[in-house]
Amino acid sequence: MVVADLSPAELRQRAWEAAASVADPEIPVLTIDDLGVLREVELVGDRVDVAITPTYSGCPAMNMIALEIELALERAGFREARVRTVLSPAWTTDWMSEEGRRKLRDYGIAPPQSSSGRRALFGVAEVACPQCGSVDTEQLAEFGSTSCKALWRCKSCREPFDYFKCH
Repeated sequence: MVVADLSPAELRQRAWEAAASVADPEIPVLTIDDLGVLREVELVGDRVDVAITPTYSGCPAMNMIALEIELALERAGFREARVRTVLSPAWTTDWMSEEGRRKLRDYGIAPPQSSSGRRALFGVAEVACPQCGSVDTEQLAEFGSTSCKALWRCKSCREPFDYFKCH
């Protein structure tokens, strides 16, 4: 398909789909769309402008994500792309899709809980084990395999697991 034959709305949709297909380099079962990192895709003349928001300001994956977006857009027929990082508003786990939360659980990572509610206000977390579903779990370390995850263990099945921390 030649991108020149598409309407502006179709071009934007095609660009969004290309950018949205980029996998997170730290959790490859998730796309940046699943995570809510992909914020905006606009057409400015012949250029595609993409805005992304990191899960936290020091996220080392952002450079790789920007490069992968540019490559995905080029494969989709867009010759010129600009990817910019937007820090405000700050990313929140509330931006994650339900599909992304399901993918995390299926991958063995407990998805973040909703940040609303009294328990979250007082820092009392009830994290379900992604292996057996038990909420009889405990935090072992504030950081897991990456800075955006904490290391937890299930007291029922005794399996350790990562928990994607709420932001």
